[in-house]
Amino acid sequence: MKIILNIWRQKNSSSPGKMVRYELGNVNEHMSFLEMLDVLNEELTRKGEEPVTFEHDCREGICGSCGFMINGIPHGPERGTTVCQLHMRHFHDGEELWLEPFRAKAFPVLKDLMVDRSAFDRIIAAGGYISINTGSAPEANSIPVKKQCADRAMDAAACIGCGACVAACPNASASLFVSAKIAHLGLLPQGEPERDRRAMRMVLKMTEEGFGYCTNTGECEAICPKGVKIENIAMMHRDFTRAVALFREESKAGGAG
Repeated sequence: MKIILNIWRQKNSSSPGKMVRYELGNVNEHMSFLEMLDVLNEELTRKGEEPVTFEHDCREGICGSCGFMINGIPHGPERGTTVCQLHMRHFHDGEELWLEPFRAKAFPVLKDLMVDRSAFDRIIAAGGYISINTGSAPEANSIPVKKQCADRAMDAAACIGCGACVAACPNASASLFVSAKIAHLGLLPQGEPERDRRAMRMVLKMTEEGFGYCTNTGECEAICPKGVKIENIAMMHRDFTRAVALFREESKAGGAG
């Protein structure tokens, strides 16, 4: 099948970019989208041209590194799918596609379709760690966890940090990502001791990194390849509000003493 690609090409973060048109006439419908780009890059390399830069790693929908925009949609038109899991059979012979990097202030373009998502790493680092002293590996059933809480924690932990939620949000908010990272620890007893401080630190770091505010449009949940729920954002706001209130009370108590 034949595919026409319009791809954003940008030499580096300080250079202007532009859309460049390519035509591929030997695309197999069973190829993944990234395999199709591999074919394009092989042709470009043979011609002595610069291959298209895009990020990838596991190619199994686990690592979250392969995201970019396809016709204005993060990860493309199929719901619950990363770019590496998207196959060419979902497109038509002769179809024209537009490929661009994620657009967000906090995700500066490094080259072509690759953006810098290290802001996510800094937000996670700001959350700190679990300080509970477990000693050796505890017995699996020694800490009872309600099934509802365990299920919600596991659903939140499914977040792969791909950044699609940021790219889909009209405000470039990272609230779904941050709330998922807060929820999967805060919903479990092991994460309870630092729950308030973790929420406050991560939310403040999210704002510092230049992400926008959540206005509940729901685009993040609709585009998330792992189905992370927007209800986590409400829990994040509650945790943050409680943490700020506790911090103010502690500050007043400290000043009075």
